[in-house]
Amino acid sequence: MIATQNLNHYVRIEANEDNGVATIVLERPERRNAVDREVAEALIDAFVHFEAQPALRAVVLFGAGGHFCASVDLSALNDDARRNELHADGGGPGPMGPTHMSFSKPVIAAIAGYPVAGGLELAAMCDLRVVEEDAVLGVFCRRVGTPLIDGGAVRLPRLMGLSCALDLIFTGRAVSAQEALAFGLANRIVPKGAACEAAEQLAAQLAAFPQAALLADRRSARENSTLEDFAETLRREGAGGYQAVFAEGVAGAARFAAGAGRHGETILPNDEKRH
Repeated sequence: MIATQNLNHYVRIEANEDNGVATIVLERPERRNAVDREVAEALIDAFVHFEAQPALRAVVLFGAGGHFCASVDLSALNDDARRNELHADGGGPGPMGPTHMSFSKPVIAAIAGYPVAGGLELAAMCDLRVVEEDAVLGVFCRRVGTPLIDGGAVRLPRLMGLSCALDLIFTGRAVSAQEALAFGLANRIVPKGAACEAAEQLAAQLAAFPQAALLADRRSARENSTLEDFAETLRREGAGGYQAVFAEGVAGAARFAAGAGRHGETILPNDEKRH
């Protein structure tokens, strides 16, 4: 039996009482599941709900409508009421929502379409990533002038190795599902339209194992793969990127929202010329 709870118009959590799997669904098709403050807060609430339910032993994060998440909603970046929270010291919740949270149980991303920029950071937040064969991943915010402040600059090097991560971070280039698998960024590649079902099957497999040992191993692997305080590294990332958001990102987001930067074009400040 599946119980559905709507957190708001865009985010819901579907809890399968039979297999212990929850699916957090982000559905905002008109913005390709881009995240503004309202969506970010609902995603946090969804993960808090999952963590608080002992019967739910694994969770899938899924972007409905063929797109995992097309980053932060750039149309909201110039709106104080809709812009995701930003903290000068890097503290507080992640601008994308749950990206500064710590989870005690497995989290799996079901990825379709374009998980880019902040959407890629949401994917990197998860333990595992099930990626559809035609998905395209990338640090596309490089083109707009907004930094990675939702854990991307911390997590991507740990997932992929520093050299591969810097290739993506520096260039902002598009990465296919097959290349993501080779990098270690993707864990499974599945046919188009199959990510959610495959991720839920994987989550059910994990939920069926004896849980004390699985959770102990998850905790040990995560703690021992980070040789310093992970929360502090996220805080430093946010503090380091805060000034860049307002130095270039807000203006770049406004130009993007007005129609610039389509089809991979880099958005340069108005007083800069291409050579």
